Amino acid sequence: MDLIRSRKMAGRALLLAGAPGTGKTALALGVAQELGPKVPFCPMVGSEVFSSEVKKTEILMEHFRRAIGLRIRENKEVYEGEVTELSVEETEDPLGGYGRSISHVLITLKTTKGNKTLKLDPSIHDGLSKEGVTVGDVMYIEANSGAVKRVGRSDAYATEFDLEAEEYVPLPKGEVHKKKEVVQDVTLHDLDVANARPQGGKDVMSLMNAMGKSKKTEITEKLRNEVNRVVNRYIDQGVAELVPGVLFIDEVHMLDIECFTYLNRSLESTLSPIVVFATNRGVCQIRGTDILAPHGVPVDLLDRMLIIRTLPYNADEMVQIMSLRATVEGIEVEESALRMLSDIGARTSLRYAVQMLTPARIVAETSGRTAISDVDVKEVDKLFLDGKASGQMLSKSEGYMQ
Repeated sequence: MDLIRSRKMAGRALLLAGAPGTGKTALALGVAQELGPKVPFCPMVGSEVFSSEVKKTEILMEHFRRAIGLRIRENKEVYEGEVTELSVEETEDPLGGYGRSISHVLITLKTTKGNKTLKLDPSIHDGLSKEGVTVGDVMYIEANSGAVKRVGRSDAYATEFDLEAEEYVPLPKGEVHKKKEVVQDVTLHDLDVANARPQGGKDVMSLMNAMGKSKKTEITEKLRNEVNRVVNRYIDQGVAELVPGVLFIDEVHMLDIECFTYLNRSLESTLSPIVVFATNRGVCQIRGTDILAPHGVPVDLLDRMLIIRTLPYNADEMVQIMSLRATVEGIEVEESALRMLSDIGARTSLRYAVQMLTPARIVAETSGRTAISDVDVKEVDKLFLDGKASGQMLSKSEGYMQ
């Protein structure tokens, strides 16, 4: 985590290798939560690259670009304050008919230094509606573009409700009309898509053509190079800052030799995220070749990786995980039942033991109890089979279940 935050891991790779149910995916999700919403985290599964519409390498590059963030800092002229009045003025529809159209929007913004009433163009009404701006909200409008951004609810309304999911912010200082540093977080993929989208007309033919086109189209290498050039210029000018995120590729053994060759090249690029791979395979065949390799990954790519081995959970760790899972699902479990579930998890797998919680609760409720006891766990264990037990039973039969 410290290496990721210090941005010294960009262009490097980690491999989480371990048996199924040893917490590889959970570890990656934990990294995403710890990094917070400001650092891009892009998860994918190895089999996602096999598409009939787009090339494998294109899907990999798209995910690479999703995992690289750009923090743009701009000094913009804005109108900022708490909304004290918001009214929409309507007029007769100039095209006739019974409908009415918006002529303008009147909004009053308040700061610590005073109030200002603005008469806004009807097009800004869409931005206000999309952001869900109401009286009592703190917001700002960009003077040049008319873009609307809701910052939060004014802290003057903090005692309005006992419980609220709103974020309360103080009343803005200074004048309503001011220059403000605006920070925007985007990914390189967002910039690619924004520049790739054709700016067609609003006539019927343009709409029909847009609908007829394939939803998933490739972004050309030329366009990406142009975006990279602009991004590098922003970074050199100090306007933007690169934020390397994390690309998590689960079931990496599902990729083939073409993908691995492309990954080798992408990791050497100047714009590269931290890549975390996960696999549960030992020595197996690299897809697309007859070569056997550790984890199904070519040796030259393995040399670039720091390999972390994940080990099975012990009994005490399983009890702790079961207890947390039961709390999340709102299930009461006795200590003896948790111990029995951990024993079953050690015999079978943690995933199977976690899945037994809900059937055990139903059995307990049928018996008129609210908490799961070891009797309920025994009952459920008799009713269901785990993967290993099912495999042993089938191995004794000759092709058919008996």
